[in-house]
Amino acid sequence: MSKTTRRHLLPLGAAIAIAPTLLAVAPRAAQAATRAEIDGEVANALRTLRAQDNTRPLFAGAKSILIFPRILSGGFIVGGQYGQGALIAGERTLGYYNIAGASFGFTIGAQVAGLAMFFMTDAARAALDAASGWEIGTGPTVVAVDQGLQANITSTTLSEPVYAISFSQQGLMASLSINGSKITRIHPE
Repeated sequence: MSKTTRRHLLPLGAAIAIAPTLLAVAPRAAQAATRAEIDGEVANALRTLRAQDNTRPLFAGAKSILIFPRILSGGFIVGGQYGQGALIAGERTLGYYNIAGASFGFTIGAQVAGLAMFFMTDAARAALDAASGWEIGTGPTVVAVDQGLQANITSTTLSEPVYAISFSQQGLMASLSINGSKITRIHPE
């Protein structure tokens, strides 16, 4: 077998390996969710997040939280992601949003993960409200909190306008990337 043939078999084999994951999650993600469905998934996501160690300071300090319970990400060279969620303040839902993004380069795999964005200031949330579509990486700084950093968070160390935590990852991609993603307000039924 020539080097050229082997080079083409590896990506094909990888694509075949991730196909069952894509097929399992794609039908659910392709349907537009209703308000009731989004509200139910957000409530479940909140329970999951509150059960995580060291999220208490984020919940205590946040003015509002944007929660995407299920973001489907997948790709083979060209990747994409999509999810729907809600912005909440206390027990009140302030609006519904989707998140979408694309990536190019070495991308392979598929996953479903949740994302919570803790808006620590009113100004940070105002930036979300003011934009017809907020692209992460423009406007307020968003700090992605991994498990190591999360363990060191206290109410006195929180100084950034927005903190993002991914949760409930399932699939074959290394991580959920939010840079370059666009968040847009939606109006589900």
